[in-house]
Amino acid sequence: MAEKYDYLIVGAGLYGATFAHLAHRRGKRCLVIDKRPHTGGNIYCEEIAGINVHKYGAHIFHTSDKEVWDFVNSIVPFNRYTNSPVAVAPDGKLYNLPFNMNTFYQMWGVKTPAEAQAKLDEQRREAVEKMKSEGITEPRNLEEQALMLIGTDIYEQLIKGYTEKQWGRKCTDLPADIIRRLPVRLTFDNNYFNDAYQGIPIGGYNRLIDGLLEDIEVRLNCDYFDHRAELDPIARTIVYTGPIDRYFDYKFGSLEYRTVSFETEILPTPNYQGNAVVNYTSADVPYTRIIEHKHFEALLQPEVYANPQTVISREYSTEWRPGMEPFYPVTDSKNTTRYTQYRDLREAIPANPDGSPRVIFGGRLAEYKYYDMAPIVAQVLKMFK
Repeated sequence: MAEKYDYLIVGAGLYGATFAHLAHRRGKRCLVIDKRPHTGGNIYCEEIAGINVHKYGAHIFHTSDKEVWDFVNSIVPFNRYTNSPVAVAPDGKLYNLPFNMNTFYQMWGVKTPAEAQAKLDEQRREAVEKMKSEGITEPRNLEEQALMLIGTDIYEQLIKGYTEKQWGRKCTDLPADIIRRLPVRLTFDNNYFNDAYQGIPIGGYNRLIDGLLEDIEVRLNCDYFDHRAELDPIARTIVYTGPIDRYFDYKFGSLEYRTVSFETEILPTPNYQGNAVVNYTSADVPYTRIIEHKHFEALLQPEVYANPQTVISREYSTEWRPGMEPFYPVTDSKNTTRYTQYRDLREAIPANPDGSPRVIFGGRLAEYKYYDMAPIVAQVLKMFK
């Protein structure tokens, strides 16, 4: 069969859509396929009650790379949404995140950076002395590492329950390196990110993906593995963004993930919680957070708040099983070894006769690596340089 396309792009998420856009701009023939009934992958938004709902969880674009920021804004303008989550702790109080002077005032009543630093030092010292008395000199798990970094109060109220729900394991059973650093700010700044730029596409992420895929052939409800024999020959190069273990028919076994599920509800109120993201850090609350979607876009669109309804999603973190959507790679030693075996198979795939790659693997599933959105865009931009 003659090659009809330069690129067959498997997956219409951010990686695949960005790749297709840049290739199309250079005159390349692209076919994008996706097994889902929609484009956008996990940044897809579904309109419910007139509100753009982040169907697969909160996505806030943030970067300090001006080239990346200018690129996405050339497709669709972004608003200036700032991610400032709030936590509901086991003590019933509300705390600002990330850990900053607002958090420390709410936790201890301290009002100056010097007072906060003294309290943090006291908490850390107590934790370290307690561990030394038990013969522990280096943290053996996440709990001990967190106590050494931040002390008992913040660990118990804001870290322990949330982390155990997120990973489905006790903090004493999680490796210390998950939490080697904890951001601590001695300023009254609730901006979660340190990046120079952040925001949400005005009108939602579908506008970004639709802009990237404009004038490009897309086939939805098309599972690559159901049609692999007919699809592979029609393109010179395959750009694969799906699970790498699936590509190689699970030769070394399945890679493991954590996944999330959502319970979405329309409520008869214009404003339910006053913030886009509210974390629930108590182990007694089954969900990790509640997302109220209208807050992502209302900053520059006051008509969003005029909507008498709101949409919330309760987010639950669970262990991944086949058939579920994989979200977060479990990068323990077993899975890292298994991924290395698949990576070796990937690198052994013969190139095209002209030396160009026959298959390009990209994105969080194909590389078994958690990516934010901006690094994905940056990676593809770099490829086309």
